[in-house]
Amino acid sequence: MAPLDLTSALKEWHVAVQALTQGDTILLLRKGGIRETQGEFTIPHRQVWLFPTYEHQKPALLKPAYAHQVQPVDSGWHPHHVTLTGWAQITDILSLPKAIALQPLLPFHIWNETFVADRLNWKPRSPLLGLLLRVYRLSTPHTLTYDSSYGGCRSWIDLQTSLSTEGSAAVLSNPEYQQRVDHIREIVASAKPDAIASEP
Repeated sequence: MAPLDLTSALKEWHVAVQALTQGDTILLLRKGGIRETQGEFTIPHRQVWLFPTYEHQKPALLKPAYAHQVQPVDSGWHPHHVTLTGWAQITDILSLPKAIALQPLLPFHIWNETFVADRLNWKPRSPLLGLLLRVYRLSTPHTLTYDSSYGGCRSWIDLQTSLSTEGSAAVLSNPEYQQRVDHIREIVASAKPDAIASEP
């Protein structure tokens, strides 16, 4: 893929960004942050930087293999510098019924059942979405000075400067990524055939 210049970034727990850039998972579960536009989670961009956050990470909501990687921080804490190790192409958006989200998809992400139940019960009229991400890792990470505009409980931010994806490589091969996508799609479609929205 030719290098891109991107400013849009998706905020996600640092431990989740690590799992994505290491190829442990391709699935994120989202309902959005408190400060989302009109209170709803939307996907305005399909190619985004993965912006690590720390404030809301909770070991008790992660599977044991990931819980030990988290060091809780005080409310409002943020690093002086942020390191971007990769970016992602959001290839699929899945609306997840409760029965599918709680058990069949559990092996495909880093969170435990408590986290999934909490997300389902928060704003119960809003669907829980599963995002499938084709992730690319940078050979040389970008380091940014933290800016106050990056704060707040929201999913999407615009970086102060455009950054190039040059030197990045796909974490998973095409066949391996497609195999995981197909498996997750089959699980979701088995319960709700119209629940999948692939990239146009």
